Amino acid sequence: MRIGIDLGGTKIEAVALSSAGEEIARRRVTTPRDYAASLDAIAGLVRELDRAADEAGTVGVGIPGTVVPHTGLVKNANSVWLNGRPLERDLEQRLDRPVRLMNDANCFALSEAMDGAGAGAHVVFGVILGTGVGGGIVVDGRCLLGANLIAGEWGHNPLPWLGPSEWPGPPCYCGKRGCIEAWLSGPAFERDHAERTGHALSGREIVEAAAGGDRDAAATLGRYHDRLGRALASLINVLDPDIVVLGGGMSNIAGLPEAASALLLRHLFAAGADSDPVATRVVRAAHGDASGVRGAAWLWPASE
Repeated sequence: MRIGIDLGGTKIEAVALSSAGEEIARRRVTTPRDYAASLDAIAGLVRELDRAADEAGTVGVGIPGTVVPHTGLVKNANSVWLNGRPLERDLEQRLDRPVRLMNDANCFALSEAMDGAGAGAHVVFGVILGTGVGGGIVVDGRCLLGANLIAGEWGHNPLPWLGPSEWPGPPCYCGKRGCIEAWLSGPAFERDHAERTGHALSGREIVEAAAGGDRDAAATLGRYHDRLGRALASLINVLDPDIVVLGGGMSNIAGLPEAASALLLRHLFAAGADSDPVATRVVRAAHGDASGVRGAAWLWPASE
């Protein structure tokens, strides 16, 4: 039995999976904004799932940051009370068993690669389109971390092929301008519409208005499709994955994978009118919001 924990900024979700990936039980609590209390909450969830499954499971945890290998300390977590803390070691002491930690975007990608939309694919790129824009890369069932622990962080590359009206791009919290996150996150989608029309609408309202025939909303959605297509084409030019899996709140926009796929040929290397169809598939996540917690459980392969 595997236990996965998704340690989010507002909630901690836990799931117990069988060896075949079937869900046994699921629990959720509000995230305490305190380190010691977060440890207590995770330990409590694990004990509940152990009881539900009548056995002690392996534990994997998805976190909103990374662990520095030579120190074991968390860095770059937007849940700032985790930064500088030996989370893996402290959880192992609380739970009296080994624990594996991984960035939450990598857990999303791993879940979809193992038994989701990317199952059986050689290279899977998992994309998070939500409050921020992140990603993870899985090669033959293993997360690719990179020398700087930032593999898959495509959200902080610049949006490619900017048009005159887009230059130099909106500011990003990272200190640069024109980052993909500053164009493709949910808040960025809403900001673009407000700046073009003078009307502040939620992302859902924009999508609904576009479906209802509103020209301004349809234009906002069209710009989003175009920018996503450009960003993904640039990614595919470098990584050339078998499949791109879209997750996060923005991925729920109807027709988004299809719209982005249709725009890839405009920008892919050596693509032209007589080119073969793009081999890389762009699809929506099979497990939706549950992918992160399921991926954390899959940090322990069946052979271990």
